[in-house]
Amino acid sequence: MTSKPPAAPPLPSPLAVGSALVSLYLIWGSTYFAMRVALECFPPFLMGALRFVLSGGLLFVFARLRGAPWPSARQWGAAALVGSLLFAGGNGGISLAEQSVSSGLAAVVVATMPLFAALFALLWRERPSLGEWAGLLVGFGGVALLNGNGELSASGWMAAALILSPMAWALGSVWSRRLPLPSTSAMTSATQMLTGSLVMGAIALLRGEHVAAHITPRAWGAIAYLVVLGSLIGFSAYAFLLRTTRPALATSYAYVNPAVALLIGAAFGGEHIGGLTVIGSAVILTGVAIASWSARRAAQRATLRAAQEL
Repeated sequence: MTSKPPAAPPLPSPLAVGSALVSLYLIWGSTYFAMRVALECFPPFLMGALRFVLSGGLLFVFARLRGAPWPSARQWGAAALVGSLLFAGGNGGISLAEQSVSSGLAAVVVATMPLFAALFALLWRERPSLGEWAGLLVGFGGVALLNGNGELSASGWMAAALILSPMAWALGSVWSRRLPLPSTSAMTSATQMLTGSLVMGAIALLRGEHVAAHITPRAWGAIAYLVVLGSLIGFSAYAFLLRTTRPALATSYAYVNPAVALLIGAAFGGEHIGGLTVIGSAVILTGVAIASWSARRAAQRATLRAAQEL
């Protein structure tokens, strides 16, 4: 008597995948402008601490209700390291920079994150391929073009914080693959948000940040948007896509978010889009596409070689 092989999981409907993609493109592309609106009344690190303690707390309760075990001390420590890099360093740097840099330009600079991820992989002896090096050079050339339009250079140390933010996010992303994080994706995100919010709160305290005397409904609405749509729904859509589609499709938001952010900033925030900004953005996204394509090709070749050796 032979046992039947386990049934393959049902394929997601095209409508579900399409809805998740559209929500991710629009939501994560619009969070840059929402952050700029929230900054009208909330200082950068205090805003991030409030956002991520709320979204992380809700996600933590959700994960526990779904049966996720309580994280161990070691897992909390790993989550604190990654959360500090992703949220305090990455998101905090963006919020700090958006006090003087347009939300659209911030999204374009953050799109360099995969390029920095390829560089940080060298720390674990993962050498980029020639195609990835080419993508790195092209992408960083686009950053140089953006600096030439005057907006980055005029922003001084806040522009430096913006350039450092995708570096922090990339290091946290690469390092997280080697750390003992919680077993479920929801609990991993929750612990990272909660610990990251504590670090952001400490930075806010050291900087002497305080909210405005009168917080407008517009600013409260931006905070609610960032918590509910940007963090909870956005991360849920991303997790769904990672589980059910190819990684190339799930991460395609990196190419769409900058365009969405530029358009939303121009339409609702009166942000100017200069010709050099458009050219620099196109060069950066081209570099990211080259590096990502080369990385996928290298991974496919490695998988094929491993299969041939079996």
